This record gives sequence, C-alpha cells and structure tokens, in this order.
Amino acid sequence: MNTMIHSLIAGGGAGSALTHFDGSIGRIVSVTGSKAIVLLDSPRDGSVRNIQDRPEMGTLLAIDTANTVVLAIVSALSVPVPAQREGDNEIWIAELGLAGELWRSTDGGAASFNRGVTVYPGLGDRVRVATKAELSLAFCGSSARSVRVGCIRQDSTIDARVRVDDLLGKHFAILGTTGTGKSCTTALILRSILEDHPAAHIVLLDPHNEYATAFGELAEVISPWNMQLPLWLLNFEEAIEVLVGDPERKHEIEILQELIPLAKSRYAAGRQAENQKLRRGILDHGRFTVDTPVPYRISDLTGLIDERMGKLENKRDLAPYRNLKSRIDTISQDGRYAFMFGSLTVYDGMAQILSRIFRVPVQGKPITILELTGIPTEIVNVVVSVLCRMTFDFALWSEGKVPVTLVCEEAHRYVPLNSNAGFEPCKRAIAKIAKEGRKYGASLCIVTQRPAEIDPTILSQCNTVFALRMSNDRDQAIVSSAISDTGSGLLEFLPALGQREALAFGDGVALPVRIKFDELPRDRLPRSSTAKFSEKWQMSVGDENFLDQVVERWRTAGIGNSLDVNQQATMLAESIHFTGGRVESMESPEPQVRAPQSNGGYRAVPAPQPVSSVPASAGMGATVRPAGGSLLRRETPPPTPAMGVATAGSDRQSLRDRLLKPNAPR
Repeated sequence: MNTMIHSLIAGGGAGSALTHFDGSIGRIVSVTGSKAIVLLDSPRDGSVRNIQDRPEMGTLLAIDTANTVVLAIVSALSVPVPAQREGDNEIWIAELGLAGELWRSTDGGAASFNRGVTVYPGLGDRVRVATKAELSLAFCGSSARSVRVGCIRQDSTIDARVRVDDLLGKHFAILGTTGTGKSCTTALILRSILEDHPAAHIVLLDPHNEYATAFGELAEVISPWNMQLPLWLLNFEEAIEVLVGDPERKHEIEILQELIPLAKSRYAAGRQAENQKLRRGILDHGRFTVDTPVPYRISDLTGLIDERMGKLENKRDLAPYRNLKSRIDTISQDGRYAFMFGSLTVYDGMAQILSRIFRVPVQGKPITILELTGIPTEIVNVVVSVLCRMTFDFALWSEGKVPVTLVCEEAHRYVPLNSNAGFEPCKRAIAKIAKEGRKYGASLCIVTQRPAEIDPTILSQCNTVFALRMSNDRDQAIVSSAISDTGSGLLEFLPALGQREALAFGDGVALPVRIKFDELPRDRLPRSSTAKFSEKWQMSVGDENFLDQVVERWRTAGIGNSLDVNQQATMLAESIHFTGGRVESMESPEPQVRAPQSNGGYRAVPAPQPVSSVPASAGMGATVRPAGGSLLRRETPPPTPAMGVATAGSDRQSLRDRLLKPNAPR
C-alpha cells in the first residue's frame, strides 16, 4: 500500500484535477484483498469540496461495477505531499476497507445487500459517496427480524438496526469506560427487543440495583428480600464455598461429600413414604450424588454430623465435625442468608423457582432482574454461579424450546483475567454458555467497563460488540483485536466518541458503523446517573432525621431478611407464586393432633385439596402449603417477652418498621 502511494507521488498525480459530473469523487488506483486505495479528485481553482461530497473517516462509499455496487468504508485519509504554494496540486489519498456489495435488480436498481465482496472493483473505477437508498439497503435491510436502536452517524435519517437472531444467538458485548452510558445502552437495546418480542426470556444480573426503573412493569424484580434459592440447588463446589469457605479444609469437605447424599436420600425416602403416587424406579435413593439437585434438610445434615461424632472413639477427630456444625448453625441463623436457609419447610419447589427466574410462563414480564446488592459479598459469586449454571442447564434440558438470554453486568467481577481471582465454578458456568450455549438456545451479553481485565476467551465468543468511548490503551487493544480490517479505521474514534455514541460491529449489525443511540425517556433511565456535585454542594442537608435514617438502612442491610415466621410465610407464598397453594386462616388449632413443635411453634399437618387463593397476609393460626406438599400450622403463639424486655427479633422488627415508616414515633 505504501509503495503505491509513493509511486503516485512520483507520478505527480496526473489527472487528479479533472472535473466529473456523475457525483464521483475519485478513482481506484489499487486493490489488495479486502482493501483499496482511492486517488481523490482535487477541487478546481483551489475551492473547498462540498461537505456532502467530501469523504470522512467511517463514510460509506460506493463503487459501481457491471452487476453490483461495491460498498467500502473509509479507514484512512492522507495528503502525502502537501502543496508548498497556493495553487499547486496535491495528492489526496483515501484508504478503503471493502465491506459488502449491493446486487442490482433486473431494472438496474440495487436489490439486496450481502456482506463480503464477490466482484472486485477494477483500476480506474470511479468512486462516489453512497446514496441514501443504498445506505438504507445496507444498514436497515429487512425490518422483520431487526429492531431500531438509533441512527447512523453518516446520515441521521437512516435507522441503525440490530438483527435480533444474530445478536442474541452468537452473544454480544457492551464495552465502555465508566460514565459513557453502558447501563443506558443495555437498557435501550433490551427494551427495543422486548417491544417487538413480548414473550422473551431475559435474565439480567444487576449488581448495583439500577435496572428496575428502566423496565418497570415488564420486569420481575428479584432481590435478597424476596429471593428463594435454597441450598440444595447448589452443586457441591458451590455448597462448599458456602458451608466451608476454605478449600484447604479437606476433612470438612470429605465429611460433606459423604453426608450430603445421605441427607438427600433421607429426605427422598420420607417423601416417598408420604406420597404413594411416586412411580417406582424414577429415583434410586442410593445413587444420589452431591450434585443432584434434589432437596435435603439442614436438620438432617446436622443430625448426620452428630451421629458420626457420637461414633468416634478418638476425640481428636471431633474438630472437623464441630467446626462444620458450628459454621452451618451460624450461617443458617444469619438473616443475610435467609434466601438460602430461611424457608419455613423444605419441599421440592424447583419447578416454581425455574418458572420465576426464566419467566415460564411469561405472564407479561419477559425479563427477570436479579438485584445482587444485599447478598453477602462472600457468596455473591456463588449466587451468580448458580444462576449461570441453571441458565445453561435449563436451556439444555428444555431442548432449546425456550431460548434464554443472560445479561452479565460488571462481567469482569465474575470472569476476571487473573486466574487467581474470582470463583472458578462461576467462570466455568459463564464460559460454558459462551462456548456451547448457542447450540441449546442460551445466549450471553457481557457488559464491562474494563475489557482488558476480563477473560479473553469469554470476550472472543461475543460476535457483536458495541464499543462506547474508551481512553485506556489496553482496553482499546482488546476492541482492536476483535474488529475486522474492514472497520479498523473506525477505532480511531474510540477516545473521541460522544454521549450515546458507539461503534457497532459484528454479526448483529450489517456493517461496522458509528451509531447514535436513541434517548430513553426520563422515567425509563437506569439509576446510574453521575452525582451532581455542583448542585448538591450548594446547600446543607436540613433534615434532622437524615443521619438516623442512614444508620437504620445501614444496620438493616446487615441484619438481612430476619422477618418473623408469619412474614416469612407470606413472602414465601408470594415469591414462588404457588399454583393451588394458599395462606389460610384457622379459627383454632386442632388440639387432638399434637406434634412436637419447632420452627417457632409450627407443626406439619396433612395438606387439604388444592385451592387457588393467596391472601396478602397470614395471621394467628395461619397455615402455609406449597402445591402438593404438607402444611405448616402454628399451634401456639411464640413466647411473648416480658414488659420492657427487648429481644433480638423485636429489635430487628422495630428497626425495619422504623425504616419503612421513618416518621413513625420511636
């Protein structure tokens, strides 16, 4: 390419000042593979070329051949030898990346656009700026399976559209520095898809609780306060991270590896005895593994630990059992782990959990937002691992009938480049979707502000990339390695992109293009705007109760989901959307059926016939039943503390009441 430019300089650029009235701006002087060089016409009499006909970086140019119109993107502009005196001729060079071609119809007009070039332009062919009709054919194409997300930078009247099947089926990434609009871009793209596809199935991991406002009534919002993710859904590696925490504690891990299958078998045996309708041969209780997703009781697990401790003759061997039992007791009573341990009873609600997370049926809410703020930091990666693994397994075992898209916000947290950072099962779960998910209908969206710190194996699987403004050289290099030569000239725009602007390239868009995204309505913006320091620092906070409320929120976050039993019952019924279950009120307990009371005075009773109502609250004598399961009935009220004596539970409840009603008397 440089040799050709030097030869043009030596030749003096003869003919470059010719005038053409066909709208062309230059002629082809070199074609090499996917690139071409254009010798631009110099304006006559030293006048400035019309801005509409003057090529810019990223401009789409057209080259007419016998049966096609070849489209090429300007990747570089140069004047190798500037004029020394006014009136001297100059050589203007444009380097092009050949992007695709428009095939002509029988009447001579352009009919369809195809990526790649089959008929190359020849030397001397004239080059012109692509017309609006040609831009529309190239960038818009058929609107049947594409959605609008904005307009193209070259012509604001031309829609910028993304092809939904190619975008989701082959994964995509949204990259950009903090504050460039990644959250707004993510919300805009997903909302555009949901408007045309109301029965979608999207799961969005939201580490900053910012997306609920962006989707409103379209979203099922799951937070630690209404989440149900029981321990038995975790595989062994995930359970070890929760119950042990340190992979070096081999003795405790070996104990769990032996006892968890026994606890599962004990629960399943009890269920089979209660439910005679279970078909013989479906489950072999002696063959449960530590990873089989079937329920088991924590009480059975701790009971098995006690049994083993009682059989040990050497008291020195008790330490691993004691440590393990102490750890289980501690976290099961920690309110922050209530979504994992706080269920009133253990039952097989896997179908209800999958229904809620993956929106089957959709019921007018095609996207699930999983808010991760409030989950203990030491197990956030475990929760993400469970959700990602379940996404792939759900797609696999549903045989691709329900395609699911997983949106992983702040992805560098979960799939970091550093092999010693992050949670290995979480990395594997996301990598499995990236590498194999396409076959089963599981797609991945990666959103990150630091592409240089994310595992390149994951990023390389994203066939469509939206690159917002970036100034870091390492991050730019990652984007550069992912873009084709055709759009390489656009990379020079990365540090200079404006708000709501991005470079889009890959299978999800027709051509590499600079996009101006549509603006979201104010009431649909994510809660991610930058703090307005200049405005907030003009006056002091005048509310006397402001700090009290801050402290209460702070402490309540640490307490977690420590609600009383009736509130937990109501939350359980509402969060899992029982079909045929209800919370019903009894006049009085049945004294003739007494059972040992646990769980704050609840006992198990046979389940009545299914009913459909779910009242909003449950009072004294309330009964809670999962569909097809047993009931829990309160026999007696919990002990009432003496006047003036506060309990930990009452302190927590009082704190929550004051948080929800800050103006209530203290």
